[in-house]
Amino acid sequence: MLSAMKPLLVSFLLPALALAQPAPKAKKAASSMPEGFHELALGDAAPDFALPGIDEKTHTLKDYAGARLLMVAFISNHCPSSQAIEARLKKFTAAYEGKGVQVVAINPNDPAALRPDELGYSKYNDSFPEMKRHAAEQGFNFPYLYDGETQKTALAYGCLATPHVFLFDQERKLRYKGRFDDSRFADEASVTSHDARNAVDDLLAGRPVALAETRPHGCSTKWITKREAVAADQTKWETTPVDVDLIDAKGVAALRKNDTKKVRLFNVFATWCGPCVEEFPELVNTQRKFALRDFELICISINEPDEMQEVKEFLEEQNCIVPDKLKPSLKAEGRKGNAYVFQGANQDELIAALDPEWPGPIPHTLVVAPGGEVIFRHNGEVDGDELRAKILEHMGRYFTPED
Repeated sequence: MLSAMKPLLVSFLLPALALAQPAPKAKKAASSMPEGFHELALGDAAPDFALPGIDEKTHTLKDYAGARLLMVAFISNHCPSSQAIEARLKKFTAAYEGKGVQVVAINPNDPAALRPDELGYSKYNDSFPEMKRHAAEQGFNFPYLYDGETQKTALAYGCLATPHVFLFDQERKLRYKGRFDDSRFADEASVTSHDARNAVDDLLAGRPVALAETRPHGCSTKWITKREAVAADQTKWETTPVDVDLIDAKGVAALRKNDTKKVRLFNVFATWCGPCVEEFPELVNTQRKFALRDFELICISINEPDEMQEVKEFLEEQNCIVPDKLKPSLKAEGRKGNAYVFQGANQDELIAALDPEWPGPIPHTLVVAPGGEVIFRHNGEVDGDELRAKILEHMGRYFTPED
């Protein structure tokens, strides 16, 4: 009797056991996305949007109903990969406008979700006012819309990065999604596959798109949910201790020679100098902006050597820490940090070692390229925007093969 009941018991228990099994884990990519993220599939209809443009008008999907094809390109101010395609995107827009192809660019990023060091390739953050300035400087010939306040459009389209392109046919069905082309560099000669343009050519010729999906490359979308990580990074900058060491003229001259691949920003200051204290946040902002690049801020105080603790406390209050990227190079050079107190009795020795054109008063700022070339010098309180613009002009807005 018992043996006869066994099959019945097993058949009864199997469904229950199946229900008790843990649900399969969601894909890692999907789980890392914010709530409401939806990845468009080929053939899906274009989601509607109502977004402010840099022309101060509200743009909707219906505004572009007359276009034969619609290319929605998610781009941003800050991303070097996105900036690298700007000239090619403008060229494409001009070439295909007469063929009924409409390009609409959308910035998906929340500017408050960007760390300062994520802005090291750009003059601007991804805020709406700065979009206007960036677009004007770069001469955009297509609408540029802002989605950073709610990110509803980026969520609806499944924007993974900037740049990320979505191409829709006349019925506004998705026919291509992915990269604009295969190069992250600005040089058009570096492009070997014009993927989005090829998809447009296929559709205009009435052919199926040969390569309908590619992987976008660039900077990940800066979702509002990333603000917590930005706050954690800020806490790290505010709580990390600063190492201060003594330095003589010979040590300054060795640093000034700059036998490295880093751009060096030298600043001579004193804690008792009003303009020095006033300008210092701009120096720290500059270090933070370029913290992921080959760049370092070297502070040289002319306080008395026995005031090292006071200098240390001042620099920690200013959050003048060494970024993580720099630590291996400092270790290789045998240095603990980038903060010093000059121990020489004669300031003329410091002037001769650092910058013979320095007239003497402080603060004094000098930016030196690898090999010792002077990029920028200024005596007196420095303008932070001017300083960063000069550095960015030298270092460039794009990735290069050397990066």
